[in-house]
Amino acid sequence: MLTNVTLGQYFPGASVAHRLDPRTKLGMSFAYIMVLFIATSWLSYSVLGLASLLVVWLSQVPVKMVLRGLRPILMILSLTVVLHVFTSREGVELVSLWFVRIYSGGVRQGFLLAFRLVLLVLSTSVLTLTTSPIALTDALEVALRPLRRFGVPAHELAMMMTIALRFIPTLLEEAEKIMKAQLARGADFESGGLLKRAKSLLPLLIPLFISAFRRADELAMAMEARCYRGGEGRTKYKILKYSSLDAYAVASFVVISAVALAL
Repeated sequence: MLTNVTLGQYFPGASVAHRLDPRTKLGMSFAYIMVLFIATSWLSYSVLGLASLLVVWLSQVPVKMVLRGLRPILMILSLTVVLHVFTSREGVELVSLWFVRIYSGGVRQGFLLAFRLVLLVLSTSVLTLTTSPIALTDALEVALRPLRRFGVPAHELAMMMTIALRFIPTLLEEAEKIMKAQLARGADFESGGLLKRAKSLLPLLIPLFISAFRRADELAMAMEARCYRGGEGRTKYKILKYSSLDAYAVASFVVISAVALAL
């Protein structure tokens, strides 16, 4: 499961999605999430789902790599569907067996929320897979720049968020190495009840936390050795510029969102 997390990974390429300005991709991702939570019908989600598949195809990222990011949330998806199916009392009664009662509204709501979660993970995965950490930092800094008038350090916050996002696959890879080392020494992570499994994770968590603090200390020393002093007075090697491709992407997104909300 640890190797299936794609959030925070970057897949180099020269596709249409890769060439978009990171500010455009970040803004459309946030707007897409808002549309996801506003939409309430299957027609709307069908349009948004087709749009997501189109973006995945345009990004030229392997479909297996994108879908692999959905495996860690399969348990959450199943739990979402089960809770709504067996607790909701809306709509027409479909099944009545002893104390078990299933209604059409619960089935609809459960699968609708699960599909919303799938689209949410797909959109965030495509964003990080097609945007380098440096470009994502610049986009986040621009998004947070209006808060600087209130004393919020936009550059430092953007840097922290990007480093945290970038460290997700690194820490997962480290956790997998530690787990394999513990298994080679006879550790058992899968047998027994829930409490026993939780206790068996202690030999994994302690070395992982120590490794995370060590990596953070090494990164801090490396940044200090390169005279990093925050965002004040810093220049950029690559200047972000909008292009006609960004205009076409925004226009297409507005049309798709309008259609989805209208439905």
